Amino acid sequence: MDYPALERAARRGESAELVRHAASELQQVATGGRALRAVRHPLGFVCLPVLRDGPDGVCVHVFGPTDPILTDHQVHSHSWDLISTVLYGQLDNRRMGVAEETAEPTHRVFEVLSRATGVDELRPTRRLVRCVPGPGQTSSRGQTYALPAGEFHTTVVPDGRPTATLVLGRTLPGRADLSLGPLRAPGHRVVRRMCDAAQTARIAQAALRRIHEPEPPPAG
Repeated sequence: MDYPALERAARRGESAELVRHAASELQQVATGGRALRAVRHPLGFVCLPVLRDGPDGVCVHVFGPTDPILTDHQVHSHSWDLISTVLYGQLDNRRMGVAEETAEPTHRVFEVLSRATGVDELRPTRRLVRCVPGPGQTSSRGQTYALPAGEFHTTVVPDGRPTATLVLGRTLPGRADLSLGPLRAPGHRVVRRMCDAAQTARIAQAALRRIHEPEPPPAG
């Protein structure tokens, strides 16, 4: 997998090329040709990490109606630049306005340290901020959105419909993964649960099938 080529395709809006790459990777996972394991993320999706190459990473994120959100720290920022293309379904990304505020803060900034063991350690920092919702962006099948490292946001799947995205990420040096939490909340840990081989194959098969299905009409 050629990360620079995928990045160029995403920035040009060449969604057919990105979908073809995603389907090829999912096919290999579904048939056992790739030994990777899916990970259930605390933010309510399943991640299939199809590429790790130095600072560059490529994942397929699969959102389903039964994937629970395991943390109340949903507003977060990445240490990496993000480019995400919707493979099927629909995703709402909302940017958040976050400013330093010590007089009347709404949140405390937590640093997220992701361990190789699958444990995310959330450490409270001394930063107090005020957070207000910013502009939202809804992306549907074939559409791409980008988010720079350090920008706080949340992502939500409207009406819980099955959705998957191909996510490209490039880690920037000196950056940290951050989240916002209650002002007086202590540090804590959240576990990313690893799927076994059979579960991973079923997730990949379901995602691959939906990629090739017509998009269902909106709910309601």
